[in-house]
Amino acid sequence: MPPRSVVDPTDFADLLPQVFILGRERAGVYPLRLAGGFVTDLHGRGLRHENMLNLWSPFDRAPLQATLERCRTRPAPFVVKAEIRADEVGPVPMEVLFAPLSTAAGGVDRFIGLYQPTAMLHRLQGRPANALAIRSIEGQDHLEAPRLRLA
Repeated sequence: MPPRSVVDPTDFADLLPQVFILGRERAGVYPLRLAGGFVTDLHGRGLRHENMLNLWSPFDRAPLQATLERCRTRPAPFVVKAEIRADEVGPVPMEVLFAPLSTAAGGVDRFIGLYQPTAMLHRLQGRPANALAIRSIEGQDHLEAPRLRLA
């Protein structure tokens, strides 16, 4: 897990429109500290200080919050396979990467992320996303429920 002090945006300048950085005020409150142009355009508004969970459907907020909180104690990046939902059009698939960033003391208080559409965005017909929906969360094997074994 990299310390946030070593993240240099010039290392991934071509991707900056798709990048976001989340802070953490407390469990369930993850304000967007930075959102690239693609991210803000997709949602049709400025997102600075908005809680990242509010961009997701109400049904999907709890699983995302649980994954972000677990990521703080077991730091590892994860990918949310998601759908972009907008009025009067079908869902458009996208992947959202979340990677923890450490403080100087070693704790996690920020996440860097990336929006990566996996289909043509023209399907949105210029409409802003009104919610993101989770299809699956991958990359956090430790999040799986323990398997029951019968003797």
